[in-house]
Order: sequence, then C-alpha cells, then structure tokens
Amino acid sequence: METPVRTEATCAETDCADLAYDVFARACPSRETLEHVTGRWGSLTVTALHDGARRFNELRRRVDGVSEKMLSQTLHALERDGIVHREAQPTNPPRVDYELTPMGREVAERLLGLIRFLEGSTPQVLDARERYDEARGGL
Repeated sequence: METPVRTEATCAETDCADLAYDVFARACPSRETLEHVTGRWGSLTVTALHDGARRFNELRRRVDGVSEKMLSQTLHALERDGIVHREAQPTNPPRVDYELTPMGREVAERLLGLIRFLEGSTPQVLDARERYDEARGGL
C-alpha cells in the first residue's frame, strides 16, 4: 500500500493526522522545520548547543556573525519546533539558558556529521571553486 502524500489540497480538506508527511509538498509542516534546522543560523545554533546549555550571549559569541535579532528569531523558531528548550531562572538579573531537547540532540548529531564531512572536504571544495572560476573567466 502506498503512503499518502500530503498536498495542499489534502491538508486543507483534512487534519492530516493520519497522513504521512512529505517535505516536498508545499503545505507540509516538516518543510518549515527543515528550514529552521538547515538555515545558516539554525544549523549553527543547534550544533553550538550540542555540548550543553548556553546563555544567549554565549551562543551569540559562539555563532560568530549572527545578530542579536537573528539569534533571537532562530531560538524562538527552534523552541517552537521542539528542538530547543528555554529555561528562565528567576534571578536578578534574569538568567535564560538554552539547551537541546532529545529531538534537538538527534538533529545536532546529524548536522555535526555533515559539518565534519564538509570541514574535511574543504580542500576539494576550494579546488573545485578555483577550477570553476578559471573556466568561467575568473568570477
């Protein structure tokens, strides 16, 4: 038996609870989560939390180049998706820690595998870029 594919029409007509999710379908909610996790700031934030909980400014320093606004938006999206847990401590000044949920840890492990592969492949990537640029007149 074929697994039903979630489409915009089927999602509009049903609650989709009994249908399989398909990231290639426009209206599938898994597509939004994929964006949150694989976007530049999402993937870096998730993997920065792999070693343990961090405060906001610690994360901002670790994810070099992210603005306060982008990190805040990223953390909200990842928290909403159940990937990051936010813990506010009732202290003065307030202390907020972010850590991965069990699902977030699994996501981080998978991303770290990809990151390690890409870091190890950087010499080949740089060579490929150079050949590409030379073939196209030094882009």
